[in-house]
Amino acid sequence: MKSLVVYLLTLISLLSHVQSAKILATFPFPGRSQYIFAESYLKALAARGHEVTVINTLPNKSTPNMRFISAPKIHEYFDEMMKEISAPTLWQQLNGYNRILTKVTECTMNDLGVQKLLQSGETFDLVIAETVQTEALFGLAQHFNATLIGLSSYGTDWEIDKLMGNTSPLSYNPPVTSSRTQHMNFYERLQNLYEFILTEVHWVLVHLPVMQRLYDKYFPNAKQTMAEVLGSFKLMLLGQHFTLSHSRPYVPNMIEVGGLHISHKPAPLPEQIKQFIEAAPHGVIYFSMGSNVKSKDLPQETREMLLKVFGRLKQRVLWKFEDNQLPGKPDNVFISKWFPQPDILAHPQVKLFITHGGLLSTIESVYFGKPVLGLPVFYDQFMNVERARRMGFGLGLSLINMEEKQFEEAIQTLLNTASFAQASALISERYRDQPETSLERAIWWTEYVIRHKGASHMRVAAMDLNFIQIHSLDTLGVLIGIPVLFLLLIGYLSCTMMRRGTGFKTKRLLAKQKKN
Repeated sequence: MKSLVVYLLTLISLLSHVQSAKILATFPFPGRSQYIFAESYLKALAARGHEVTVINTLPNKSTPNMRFISAPKIHEYFDEMMKEISAPTLWQQLNGYNRILTKVTECTMNDLGVQKLLQSGETFDLVIAETVQTEALFGLAQHFNATLIGLSSYGTDWEIDKLMGNTSPLSYNPPVTSSRTQHMNFYERLQNLYEFILTEVHWVLVHLPVMQRLYDKYFPNAKQTMAEVLGSFKLMLLGQHFTLSHSRPYVPNMIEVGGLHISHKPAPLPEQIKQFIEAAPHGVIYFSMGSNVKSKDLPQETREMLLKVFGRLKQRVLWKFEDNQLPGKPDNVFISKWFPQPDILAHPQVKLFITHGGLLSTIESVYFGKPVLGLPVFYDQFMNVERARRMGFGLGLSLINMEEKQFEEAIQTLLNTASFAQASALISERYRDQPETSLERAIWWTEYVIRHKGASHMRVAAMDLNFIQIHSLDTLGVLIGIPVLFLLLIGYLSCTMMRRGTGFKTKRLLAKQKKN
């Protein structure tokens, strides 16, 4: 099936009028899920005749028209650094994220393969950057004289909106790290504003200076300042869709491509997994905590609790577990270090998805119409699980604090309450109702930017204005200030005249008294 897709895309490329481009893609994070989101897109670009160079942290298979530079050093630090984002206060969490982003940037730029590429004198037509606040890495675009576009696996946030000059009202746009949705009460809007201000202060005082130092270090002869690079994005592809989150404004060069990684025709399952699923008389539950959180590292009491509950179920369970052995595993549980997740979720025998709530997993569950039990751990997972709950196709629990009875009851509720399956089917129908696939849309807009030499005509004028000008604070100040000044002047003159009038009357009275 995959070879057929590649063949068709190659055939289409022969008919296309887009000139072959040299493309550099940077995906510096060690979590495989971010790269999974982009992988089909990058392979499709290569299949259409573009020369694609990819910098990532993973082992890669040889692919026609693709060159890989693996910078895996970050894996030595990442597991330890992930603990930093569980700090008790928002400021400490932001500090933790900043240290991770700094280390990711340093490990990428210090890699020998990356340094060799920097010194090669090579140029590129296009740089595709994973936009996760590694601003110094965006400098690769100016170094290689390339057009810069962004790809965000989790959709947009305040920082991406700022990069694109996009309107992002705080009244209904919470950050991706919160469990709030677009419908916020007064207290939630107040909390939203507080978090925004604190995040912006941290970005300006802590994060941006660190990134500026890294930019100056790795691009000492830069043709553009870092501020100019940040304002040079021509396109932003967003791993989100309004049917999965909420309707919101976008400028023309921000394109939703949620589900980019999903093949619309699932591949056949490996035989052992297929037999396990199809021999389950009461269906199958699929359990995966994604690529960043490993089930094998869960506390022993949590693993034992999960096994007790799974062992009592009449359903079979596929559990993504990163070890070869799981002591106490019941017969109805099948473990593996890896599963073809979308292909499993596509199977009609799979009745429930127990997930960490990552965006890719959430989109896959929606696409294939599966109810979810979310066990969020960090970043956007809390919001994704809360949305699933509010939209009626899922429930959420705390992975660390949940009790055995609570976990089992949630599973039974999701399996035996028809409304969850019905909601999943309805949202799946809405999401699938699109004029083209997300992959086709992403390819078309990428090549649109190539065809139109950066498509600068899509850039909004907001990018040329400062904060005061964007929010019309200067003009508003004039409109309010002039009447206020006029009223103050009238008040001043009135008071002066009153004082003079009073003084004149007093003088006359004194004069009259003297005369008498």
